[in-house]
Parts: sequence; C-alpha cells; structure tokens
Amino acid sequence: MESKLPEKMLGMKLPGDAKVQPVEVDVPKPGPGQVLLKMKAASLCGSDLKYIYYEHTDKTGGARYDDVIAGHEPSGQVVAVGEKVDDFKVGDRVVVYHIQGCGYCDECRKGFFINCQQPERRAYGWQRDGALAEYMAADASTCIHLPDFLTYEDGAMIACGFGTAYQGLLRANVSGNDRVLVMGLGPVGQAAVILAKALGAEVIGVDISEERMAMAEKIGADYVLKGDDDVIEKIMAAADGKGVEVAVDCSGSAVGRHRCLEAARMWGNVVYLGEQGTVTFEPSPLLLHKNLTLHGSWVTSVGNMEKLVELLDRKKIHPSQIITHRFPLEETAQAFEVFATGKTGKVCINHEMRRETEQEQESGR
Repeated sequence: MESKLPEKMLGMKLPGDAKVQPVEVDVPKPGPGQVLLKMKAASLCGSDLKYIYYEHTDKTGGARYDDVIAGHEPSGQVVAVGEKVDDFKVGDRVVVYHIQGCGYCDECRKGFFINCQQPERRAYGWQRDGALAEYMAADASTCIHLPDFLTYEDGAMIACGFGTAYQGLLRANVSGNDRVLVMGLGPVGQAAVILAKALGAEVIGVDISEERMAMAEKIGADYVLKGDDDVIEKIMAAADGKGVEVAVDCSGSAVGRHRCLEAARMWGNVVYLGEQGTVTFEPSPLLLHKNLTLHGSWVTSVGNMEKLVELLDRKKIHPSQIITHRFPLEETAQAFEVFATGKTGKVCINHEMRRETEQEQESGR
C-alpha cells in the first residue's frame, strides 16, 4: 500500500464527437463520509457510448456534465479514508454503486439512488468524476466490500451491467421453475443469461450477431437462436409449444420487445431492460388476453447489489468471463473504438496493465 499519494493523476474525459481527452488533474482528497480509491478496473457501458462518447444527451435520466472524468463502473482499493467513515479502512477492496442520491427521498431510503429526483443526485462519470482515472473519491454509502473470490474486474462488472440484469430477474421472480428468454446478447444480455442460470432457470438466448451468439453458448445458454423471421417458432419449439415463463428484452429494439410479448406464455412475465427505442403492439392479443405482466426495470438498489455480490461469491461466478477486450488506462480511446463496433462482450479498462508495463520497462524486459 502506498504510504504517500501522488499530487497529480491521469484521467479521461469524453467531450463528445467520438473523442477521448486525456487530462492531468489533481488527485482528489476524500471528504467527510468518503473514501479515496486507487482504481483497479473500470468497464465501459453502452450508455457511455451512446450518450456521452458520441454526444452529450440527457436521455437516461440526467444531463451529463462536460468537465468530469468519465466512467461509472468502478472497482478499486481504499487508499485513504475521510472523516465519519466507519465501515471501510485502507486496504479494503470495494465495488461502487454508480450513483449517489440525496439520501432523504423515498427512493433513496429504499436504496434506489438511481431513481432519486432531487438536484443532489450525482452519477459517477456523468455529473461527478468517475472511474477512468488513477484515483476516484467515492461516497462510502455507495461502496460495497468485494469478497476475496471476486476480482477487481468482476467488481467492475457488477454495479451497472450485472446489477441491471439481476434487478430485472428479481422483478420477474425468476427461479428453477422458469424458462427465460433473453432477447439481445450484449453485455447486459450476457449477464442476464449467467444470472438466470445461477437462479436455476433454463435459458434461451437470441441475437443477430454471430459473435454474441457464440459468447452466449460459451457462458452456458441452453439454446442460442438467430433473431431471424422464424425465431418465434424456434422459441416455441424449445418451450414445449407454450412459450416462456419469463422474457427479458435487453435489445432496446422494437422487434426484440415485440417478440418478447409474442414468446411469453399465458400468465408470463415480460421485462424491458434495454434502453431507448420504441415499441408498438396490440394490447388485447399480446398482453391482456395472455394475462401477462409487463415490467420496466432500471438498474438496481444498493441493497440488492449487496445481495448480488453475495450470490456471485456463493455460486463462485466470475462476471469477468464476459470481458472480451482489456486495455490500460492510457488506451481508453482505442477501447471505445473497439466497443463501438458492437461485436464485443464487455470492454474493460484494467488499471493494473499500466503498472505491469511500467515494471517490465524498469526491469529491462
């Protein structure tokens, strides 16, 4: 553990127009109720790509500030502790829930900081400095202890990606009694496949990308189907002709959302997780007459994220298995370029890669 912290650090900002801006800034100091983290891993999110990397928009629930360090999927180690922090000490490994709410509204009291509507709400990497830097100041109330089994890369996968998938499965009460359809096999869809299997369900995955279909097979989906014109017939064949108990849309597409309604069996549950886009459907035959329950789900709560960490530890599941590309912090621009192809699993900034490179250079290798 470092005895003395540096004064300056490298960070990455996203000014828009598909650009990444490296900056040198002061290392933050933890205030009351905060800890300072040495970042170990930070993964990239589709919302970063869509709404910050390309252009600054407010389509996901809050305007993005121009002058902040990017990254809202952090995992790191505590290197300094501010006043009034009792639950964390120097050396602790943590994963960070990626939003801090006001702390006093109904949603914050439930632990759903994501739903806070007050002006105090700040998301890491959106309205406050985030994870794409060497250090990050984090509110202790957003930090969760990372068990020894889970790596820092695992931790970076949890808050936004796996937490979002887990909350959707909780909404539908997924269990071993269910067949679960996951429509769209990007990173959140892959997380949904892994977690639905961990909860005991049989899983059908659907996508149009050959690369992502191959990933779903690798992580254990029972059936992986191409999202072509015959996919509903294929889903029905895999579900005894009755349809699935739970259909989860992670595609955010009109076609994917509609097909979830089509594929759900009588009295089934449909969960919409994918952001943006639209959907149009006839309520009578697809929703009312099938007695379906349609859920909207957005991220998770701090409490449910703690339960997810416990589940992953107990089941010995590494979320990092969906990482397909890793980059050091200095190569964040290349990481976004690769992620933007739409053919990857999760893309992760591994802060340890820089340290390994520096050590190799120092040793003359």
